[in-house]
Amino acid sequence: MGSYATRSGEVRIRGARTGARNGARDFRGAARGGARDFRGAARGLATFSDVDSDYTPQQVAELLARGGIQLVDVRQPHEHEAGRIAGGRLIELAQLAGQAETIDPEKPVVFYCRSGARSAIAAEAFRRAGYDAHNMVGGLLDWEAARLPLEPDDGYVADA
Repeated sequence: MGSYATRSGEVRIRGARTGARNGARDFRGAARGGARDFRGAARGLATFSDVDSDYTPQQVAELLARGGIQLVDVRQPHEHEAGRIAGGRLIELAQLAGQAETIDPEKPVVFYCRSGARSAIAAEAFRRAGYDAHNMVGGLLDWEAARLPLEPDDGYVADA
């Protein structure tokens, strides 16, 4: 399993699982401009497949408490430092393809960001590469609105 950038700026993730979904799949944009290129991505979310596999913040909290998922924050470091979900790890969206090998393909993974747009892109790319990948809809904004805990105790949702 690995990843590489192409001349066109695509980032490809090689799937870790065997079967029909194995192989390289497109993860466009991350190599070109990082998270800023994804701000308008929410407009295209209706075209993504597997939107039914998105989780609400409440579902993520329950799965995380049971140890049933890997949780990945795809925001920028300053956003992560301001406030985050305990038990997750930071992998910036622009760095995600290069870190794909550090994500266990045998355990479900949930991606989150501020609003759910950047994490939806990550989840879709990883689903296409054969991972059991999910987006946390509404992102950290909905997590906070549901009064779920942030780390640190005085954590907040930073602007992107």
